[in-house]
Amino acid sequence: MTNETPVAPQPPKLLDQVRDRLRLKHYSIRTETQYVQWIRRFILFHDKRHPRDMGVAELEAFLTHLAVEGRVAASTQNQALSALLFLYREVLAINLPWLDNVVRAKTPQRLPVVLTRQEVVSVLDGMSGVYGLMARLLYGTGMRLMECVRLRVKDVDFEQAEILIRDGKGAKDRVTMLPQSLVEALRAHLKIRQCLYEEDRAKGMASVYLPDALDRKYPNAAVDWAWQYIFNSGSYSIDPRSGAERRHHIDEKLLQRAVKKAVVASGIAKLATPHTFRHSFATHLLQSGYDIRTVQELLGHADVQTTMIYTHVLNRGGRGVVSPLDV
Repeated sequence: MTNETPVAPQPPKLLDQVRDRLRLKHYSIRTETQYVQWIRRFILFHDKRHPRDMGVAELEAFLTHLAVEGRVAASTQNQALSALLFLYREVLAINLPWLDNVVRAKTPQRLPVVLTRQEVVSVLDGMSGVYGLMARLLYGTGMRLMECVRLRVKDVDFEQAEILIRDGKGAKDRVTMLPQSLVEALRAHLKIRQCLYEEDRAKGMASVYLPDALDRKYPNAAVDWAWQYIFNSGSYSIDPRSGAERRHHIDEKLLQRAVKKAVVASGIAKLATPHTFRHSFATHLLQSGYDIRTVQELLGHADVQTTMIYTHVLNRGGRGVVSPLDV
């Protein structure tokens, strides 16, 4: 019989603590990836010193390095700051006075890129198949890129001609319209999608990711047709959190590339992206005379001031003023 002293379990590493805290507070996998990346870069920048041993001087030195040497955008610099504030407040439980005095980079106020109705038609005419359907949904509903990519079968109500956007930006749900011109194409796509679902089900691979631990509450929901992604990936992949192999939604980068290719082919000299369809949706609704509060609700903006930016886009030239050269 031995009298060996039991070895105490090692505490989780700092970045694992960050991941655990982010998941406890229901942050998205994308935010988790970015926050962990920024915290790792902060530690490496200061020669692997522990954040407990650093303060405002080190934090500001890192942010200055990003701005001066890295020449990152203000929004990127602010994301890095948010990650570090989360580390100190939520993980290390350090709420030092200097945290409240760190100045965020001033984000420039820029007008969004908006396509005219004819330009939208030109771009969409150059797109077909699944990417063409997705691009038309972006413009016809005002959805964000990831909101479209993450659509589930149950989110589309053909009878009410509406789409329920679940867990949008800010963890908010909202309802937008289902364009009548897309009903037939979407139904046809879902028929093809259901055939693939049946094949996956026969292989025992029909399970999909469910939010908020719904897979424990409803064990069979993960293999239900209603929960399937409308726009699926072409192959199976490993879930980075659970480690499960399953079919995920389509990679948004594929749609981004398809839109860029269509914009270039159209000859339009604007830096249009999938998000440009959302800006165009809002602007064209306002041009048609719809109330700004209605547009705000469809876009899911918490503050009408965010929606107000599209009223500036509506103005022709310098705030609608006719140039003296044209008089």
